[in-house]
Amino acid sequence: MTASMQTAKRVLITGANGQVGRMLLETQPADATVIACTHADLDIAAVDSVHECIERYRPDTIINAAAYTAVDKAESEPAAARGVNTEGPRHLASAAERHGARLIHISTDFVFDGAASTPYLPDCATNPLGVYGRTKRDGELAVREALPQRSVIVRTAWVYAATGANFVRTMLRLMRANGAVSVVADQVGTPTAARPLAEALWKIAIDPGVAGIHHWTDAGVASWYDFAVAIAEEGAGLGLVPAEVTVAPITTADYPTPARRPSYSVLDKRSLASLGLAPIHWRKRLRSVLKEIQSA
Repeated sequence: MTASMQTAKRVLITGANGQVGRMLLETQPADATVIACTHADLDIAAVDSVHECIERYRPDTIINAAAYTAVDKAESEPAAARGVNTEGPRHLASAAERHGARLIHISTDFVFDGAASTPYLPDCATNPLGVYGRTKRDGELAVREALPQRSVIVRTAWVYAATGANFVRTMLRLMRANGAVSVVADQVGTPTAARPLAEALWKIAIDPGVAGIHHWTDAGVASWYDFAVAIAEEGAGLGLVPAEVTVAPITTADYPTPARRPSYSVLDKRSLASLGLAPIHWRKRLRSVLKEIQSA
């Protein structure tokens, strides 16, 4: 890895205290110099702060793991979502262009409308359903416009980790408290553990030949209901939840939310196969994360 790291020896990570940001720090190559910026260190929505930060640290590569991810709250806070998800990436791309840096920007399956029935390719037409998805899509466009040759957009989905606020930790809490949960069964995608996502991002960071839009998730397909059933089964085996947890399937109509969500958002990951990246099935990754929670 040392020889390849010449292209990304000095890496600045935004959103370093988020799920993906923390995992990027845990999995960083030994020969990389990493500048970790939390939101308190750098508000990417503030253009002057972004340019000052990139001028100060002069990174070879920027990995943007900062995002406004409160999907439902974004419907009532569009300006806040736009600041982080659209203007922030634009500022980073502009600063990267000025200083000759490369930008790896993390995006989302929510740029799609869910009308497909086969996995979305990176070049499929986007059609986001809500504010969150629109601001993320517009962030992609801003990056591509400002830094077309030295940018990589990586869309991912349903990310979770052993720490932070995510579906897995929420399910474990509700299952322990109530012994039963009701979960939407007509939204389908792929659960994705933060660690393998971070490892994929580092693979991209050390390969200067990767550009454009790519997808990365774990392998397999699941509904949120399937995901919850697996959490209950695997969690019971590790003593994290009671042995007899009831998981009831419901429809999206049964659980109305401010933001519409894609009913199908499985992503085609084959464009990254040339990097030697082979996703592992989500259930195996879930087991690893639950063991991490158990040992915490």
